[in-house]
Amino acid sequence: MSSPQANNYFSLIRNQFGLLAIGFVALFTGNLGQSFFIGLFQADIANSLNLSTGEFGAVYAALTMASGFLVLHYGQKLDWIAPRRYALLVLTALLSGVILLTTSPWLIPAVIGLGLVRLCGQGLMTHFGSTLAGREFTINRGRALGLVSLGMPLGEIILAPIIALLIGWLSWQQIWWAVAAVIFLIWLLLLFMAPWPEAPEIKRDSSGNKIKGPNPMLEKRFWLIIPLTMALPVTLTGIFIFQAQMTMDLNASTTAYALGLTAMGIARFPGSLLGGRWVDEWGVALLARLYLIPFALSIILAVLIGGNAGILILMIGAGISLGMSSPVVDSLLVVLWGREHLGRVRSVKSAFMVFSTGLAPAVLGFLIDGGVQFEAILMGMLVFMVIGWCLALAPIREAEKAFSDAAN
Repeated sequence: MSSPQANNYFSLIRNQFGLLAIGFVALFTGNLGQSFFIGLFQADIANSLNLSTGEFGAVYAALTMASGFLVLHYGQKLDWIAPRRYALLVLTALLSGVILLTTSPWLIPAVIGLGLVRLCGQGLMTHFGSTLAGREFTINRGRALGLVSLGMPLGEIILAPIIALLIGWLSWQQIWWAVAAVIFLIWLLLLFMAPWPEAPEIKRDSSGNKIKGPNPMLEKRFWLIIPLTMALPVTLTGIFIFQAQMTMDLNASTTAYALGLTAMGIARFPGSLLGGRWVDEWGVALLARLYLIPFALSIILAVLIGGNAGILILMIGAGISLGMSSPVVDSLLVVLWGREHLGRVRSVKSAFMVFSTGLAPAVLGFLIDGGVQFEAILMGMLVFMVIGWCLALAPIREAEKAFSDAAN
């Protein structure tokens, strides 16, 4: 549990280094299942499985949707399973997926391996790290979430260039083994040396049955807030998938987009650190109203300016908002549903994120095929964010009242 004396980032790291390290490494490990990492090996994986590009895309989309359903089931178990055991189970499944994907000469086991990598990487490892930080820190929760969320952009920044260096003298399978081995060794240290919290207390009713907690999908406030939380994942998925169309319509170069990706990763660091600090100091309700503003402004400027400068502004604005999103959204879920139910509520939110990011490319693909320019698509994304913001105002006011009552 966080210490009252940990009133800034340095003292927080000093006092709670082990717990923060668990969450940070979990988010970093989740990069193995992210689309950017798998995409670096897409051609090699497709060739090894004798799949065309279209067939690989269909398999990948199906696995992504399936992982969303499985996150709903396995994500909520973190509310009663000991974190150390949960992490060990997810890590074992993830590494088993890597082995199946990289060694199996048969299609079905390799596809199962890819599915395990997606489920346990993008899904459960990321869910575990963020849920653990959101639940175990009551004081400085925003700062803790901001710190652990840096594991993902750090992976985006360092993994791609490392792989580019290794790809000349190692096969794609050997690169996967090397990355997995390093991550495994780090987890060994954490499993035996980190200060793991105990399993959450299981609440039971008068008959002795386990109380599962709220089902957010049956609550109106969940449906009001989910568009706001999905705004960044949905819009950024469209930008990533159709970056070629975007750069062409905005008269920018692919080099500018590549630089923009790096700038986005770097911009996530101040976004996470400042967002976490401001959540703790000003309250999550205010930040929930404001955290999308950098991305919204960058969309307007990108459309007005265009060119390479427009792309860079767009990606930097996205990075700042994306960095702020984890401490803001996860803190908001804690305030609205309670820390003891965070695993259940966050697993539902994570499943919706997977579903929405799977559908977004299809919707945008139809629009592009219909001749819609990407400037219009970007403005449509802005309208979507504004609608999500308006819908979320009622739950945000509820969170503001809860924060005020707790402070008094």
